[in-house]
Amino acid sequence: MSAATVNPRRWWALLVLAAAQFMVIMDTSIIGVALPEMQKDLGFTQGELQWVFNAYVIVFGGLLLLGGRLSDLVGARRIFVSGWAVMIAGSVLAAAAQTAWVEILGRAVQGVGGALIAPSAMTLLMMLFMHDPKELGKAMALYGAAAPAGGTAGVFLGGVFTEWAAWQWVFIIYIPIGLATLAATKLLPNVASRRGSVDVLGAVAVTAGLALAVFAVVRAPEVGWGATATILELAAAAVLLILFLVIQKSVREPLMPLSVWRVPRLGSANLAMTLLGAAWIPMWYFLNLYLQQVLGYGAFASGAALLPMTVLLMIFMTALTSRLMTKVGAKPLIGVGLLLLAAGLVWLAAVEPTGTFLVDVLPASLVAALGMSLAYIPAMIAAMSGAPQEQAGLASGIVNTTYNAGSALGLAALTAVAMSQGADQLGNLPRLTEGFSAAFIGAAVVAAVGGVTTLLVMKGDKAAAAEAAPAPRAEKAGV
Repeated sequence: MSAATVNPRRWWALLVLAAAQFMVIMDTSIIGVALPEMQKDLGFTQGELQWVFNAYVIVFGGLLLLGGRLSDLVGARRIFVSGWAVMIAGSVLAAAAQTAWVEILGRAVQGVGGALIAPSAMTLLMMLFMHDPKELGKAMALYGAAAPAGGTAGVFLGGVFTEWAAWQWVFIIYIPIGLATLAATKLLPNVASRRGSVDVLGAVAVTAGLALAVFAVVRAPEVGWGATATILELAAAAVLLILFLVIQKSVREPLMPLSVWRVPRLGSANLAMTLLGAAWIPMWYFLNLYLQQVLGYGAFASGAALLPMTVLLMIFMTALTSRLMTKVGAKPLIGVGLLLLAAGLVWLAAVEPTGTFLVDVLPASLVAALGMSLAYIPAMIAAMSGAPQEQAGLASGIVNTTYNAGSALGLAALTAVAMSQGADQLGNLPRLTEGFSAAFIGAAVVAAVGGVTTLLVMKGDKAAAAEAAPAPRAEKAGV
């Protein structure tokens, strides 16, 4: 399908793709409210609990480049279908888990499915709407709004299932919805495969490097940051990530051709996405723990308390961000959005052991949500807008990888900070609160660095468009 072809079923197809985005994001939010119950039943420690989240995010982020490459080679629709089959299998395993390690394995399998779904869905969206920039902007806004909608549904359903059924239902719900999505994939364009090879060694190197880096940061508070084990683990992670870059430069068909980084704003937009994930996900994680472990909220009440934030995200992404993009461009929205997120996090850092939702949580979380709603879609569009169609899956894989890598590393690092400041002392509300406050401050610093860097480094829309435009052909007589 060429970029100029208009698919008459494209808006129906967008619903299927948005449903996929909805489910992938819901997979990260629905477990949040259920974490304390899972901790009790499966024997996770306070520090280990993050692996229920990070097992998914590490595999998801590490394999997104492979998912993007397979989408470009095998065909986006085929990879989309395969991803859903794997996601359903991982959900069955996670729901049936009786031990912590089986739960982590099920989450990892879900991550594999997500890594196939996300880039193939974005590739299909770009192919369906590239013919009209206005339609593309509207489609991206609707697709992007599915993310906070998934977050909203996740925290609500997680509370409902955990409070009145069992935490296993946060995974069982994926089975019927996944099957329904598979049945609707006939609406998607059937993209022909093309010849090429898959860089499996590169995929292994980047995934192993990311996983080892997160593992080292998670264990560092227990064994010591200066311990030999920590140093060796971080050094091995660096070697694996450097090896990945060497492989990309040497193989004939790399997983991530380094030339893709010549796309205007790809580097600065992905840096913004990395820091956005490193600030937003830890905020959501520790805010949920504060509500349940300090304020004493039950699972349903905690999920309901997070709804205003996620509803605001959905409304602003659909009603405000897309309009502002056409008026001011991506750069100011990303920069201001990250700075607003930082402001909300600083406000959240003032939480008290005897705090209340209306004073300590609601206003600060709404400011943070406003920042996220301004930054996320513009950063995604900025990262992908200059990529040629044949590299759409790759660009999508890169931007999703950086967001999820930032999420995993940010959560691991800020969990270490929180534990060192008392967040491991369950029952000691002042110390727990101090630990959570430290994590919020750390996330605020990350977001502020992202905002300032974006405003200083990223090219504006006009400059990026001029850089991406092909050079005019030389006249024969002048050659």
